[in-house]
Amino acid sequence: MTRESRHLKRPVLLRDSTLREAMDTPGVWFDAGARRRVAELLQQIGVQEAEVVAPARIADDLEAIRPLRDAGVELRLTGLIYTTSPDFDDEVERAAELLDRVDLLVPLSTRRPPASRPGKVSLMLASLERALQAFPAVGVGFPHASQTEEDFVIDIAKQADGAGAERILFYDTNGSAQPFGVHQIIKRLVGELEAGLIFHGHDDLGLATANSLAAVLSGAVGLDVTINGLGDRAGNASLEQLAVLLEREGFDTGIDLSQLRFASELVAEESGIPVSGLAPVVGDFAFEHKSPSHLAEPSEFEAFEPELVGGERRLQEAIAGTSEPEELED
Repeated sequence: MTRESRHLKRPVLLRDSTLREAMDTPGVWFDAGARRRVAELLQQIGVQEAEVVAPARIADDLEAIRPLRDAGVELRLTGLIYTTSPDFDDEVERAAELLDRVDLLVPLSTRRPPASRPGKVSLMLASLERALQAFPAVGVGFPHASQTEEDFVIDIAKQADGAGAERILFYDTNGSAQPFGVHQIIKRLVGELEAGLIFHGHDDLGLATANSLAAVLSGAVGLDVTINGLGDRAGNASLEQLAVLLEREGFDTGIDLSQLRFASELVAEESGIPVSGLAPVVGDFAFEHKSPSHLAEPSEFEAFEPELVGGERRLQEAIAGTSEPEELED
């Protein structure tokens, strides 16, 4: 049985969070024009859903995305609202004017009130009931889920599922999860839930891509991603890496892989955060060969052809006694 036949091209939603998470990257802020250009880019490369509203700046984000609606952007626009917000009802009402859906955040950290687990559950259920009056579909997400006792995560997720949540979001908020642990908890959740499961990974230990793949292979239906992995601290799971990886694994993301290099360059320009030459998939050195043993058959040393992502192969020859390489013809 081939890899493709095992998975039968199962669709995986790559929910892009660039318009939210990128602005948590130090030094990055998108004005209205930049938000529109990034949104149009996401639509162009095949993204279906974009997370555009952060819970800490709901009012400002909602006003900033109004021009996206006026410009005819057809992305499914989503946002996050904390169940603990003192302005919860007002935020839901305002979000319903511009967003297609919301996901409610239930912080599992004991440092966030209500600290008691019964209190978190009761507040979640009341908030979900209210949000479902304004939106046809509502998700429930659990920040710090990867740092919380598995049995409680499963219990509260099942209660959200039973109360009508259309999807459950599992957050590795501090990026401390590891692939085998992700596999175990996601597999348990998928086996217990009717709702689809989305995994949200951070890259603090360099494992966001691996953890995200583990989640999909364990039954997750979607992943939160950002272009160039922009986001808090060490960033988030990279759209470009996961789009290529999932395609190779036989999944269907709907992303036009040939535009990934272009998308990376545009977001780097808009954000002011350059892409490392060593970045997988879209870095300048990703298809550049210098080692003499690679020059004769460079494709043997590449995971995929550069044209797949809009890149190109470059060959160099080290010249003895000089610090500058000489570029050769392909």
